[in-house]
Amino acid sequence: MPEYVEVAGRAILSFLVLFTLARILGKKQISHLTFFDYVVGIVIGDMASQIAIDTSMKFVNGLIGLVVYTLLSVILAYGAIKSFKFRDLVESSPSILVKDGKIMEKSLFKHKMTYDDLMNGLREKDAFMMDEVEMAILETNGQISVMKKPEYQSLTPKDIGLKMKADHAPSLIIIDGTLLEKRFGTLGYTKDWLLSEIKKKGANDFEDVFLAQIDSNGSVYVDLYDDKEEKL
Repeated sequence: MPEYVEVAGRAILSFLVLFTLARILGKKQISHLTFFDYVVGIVIGDMASQIAIDTSMKFVNGLIGLVVYTLLSVILAYGAIKSFKFRDLVESSPSILVKDGKIMEKSLFKHKMTYDDLMNGLREKDAFMMDEVEMAILETNGQISVMKKPEYQSLTPKDIGLKMKADHAPSLIIIDGTLLEKRFGTLGYTKDWLLSEIKKKGANDFEDVFLAQIDSNGSVYVDLYDDKEEKL
């Protein structure tokens, strides 16, 4: 068998195995990965690439290594869910970097952070002045959470006694010219009403609409297939 055929076959198999193991490990946003999750992901990816291109390695041996790493990751994740102490051991705990407006220098030193690192994290949370910060916490995923002092916090309708109507997320009701009848039926509107709304936007029928969305106030957003580009 030519070597390139073997490499291609191993690459396909390792890809399928890696895909399967990734589904087993579960979904987690990149921003929510802990340092341990990040390292494990790199190692598993590197092992999969070695299986694909290193023809001197037995495929079964590489597969065993991948499976063992995945099983250990699943066991650790399950243990972290079940035990707070174990979770603290594996993922560590959030650390306070700023408390009562004062910087915790020992915490910065412990996590090998500079003042610039701290200020960068604060600015990402729209806190440009240390005077604004009541507390800042370094989360286990490396992100910095910031609580501003009361006088610097954003004013909400509740703060001034305003009552707001209940709101819900906008709902997609037309996709690729097709009315999502089941979803649309739960909103309490009629097809005739919707048709009149999309006609106001330049459509003649549902088939003319690429995407339509309705919010809690009954406002309809419509994107047509034949959008015309404006000349600059």
